[in-house]
Amino acid sequence: MTTLPDSDAAARLREAGLRPTRQRIVLARRLFGGPDRHVTAAELHAEVLSEEAGVSLATVYNTLHQFTKAGLLRELVVDAGPSFFDTNTTHHQHFFLEETGRLVDVPGDRISVSDLPPAPPGTRVSRIDVVIRVTGEGADEGSKAPRRARTLE
Repeated sequence: MTTLPDSDAAARLREAGLRPTRQRIVLARRLFGGPDRHVTAAELHAEVLSEEAGVSLATVYNTLHQFTKAGLLRELVVDAGPSFFDTNTTHHQHFFLEETGRLVDVPGDRISVSDLPPAPPGTRVSRIDVVIRVTGEGADEGSKAPRRARTLE
């Protein structure tokens, strides 16, 4: 697995307004050191257990939410299961491969949403997330591979 050097991880955290603690650096190195990816807190925790970082699952959850609030990640709730955290924060949507629980990025310009009802009084639409659930033979393609964000061409 590719990781980001500590100095680059610390700089990225500072740019986002976060103090680069040891635990945040460990998690940022894993999240931002390679291609975009979709990861759950439990998956990321399992990855960092091998490092002598002493990062608890609660710390992973808290840090993922801090990274999301700082704009470094997008949280995606697909169903009643665990949330996914997406390192690709650009405008895009997702296919959800039901057999494998994997997500595939769909570029934002490939889907249009129209005729939205008005938002409730005193609120505004901040973002629209579209998750297209798919099943079938191609849905298990790459099921043994790490959760890297693939993009529909």
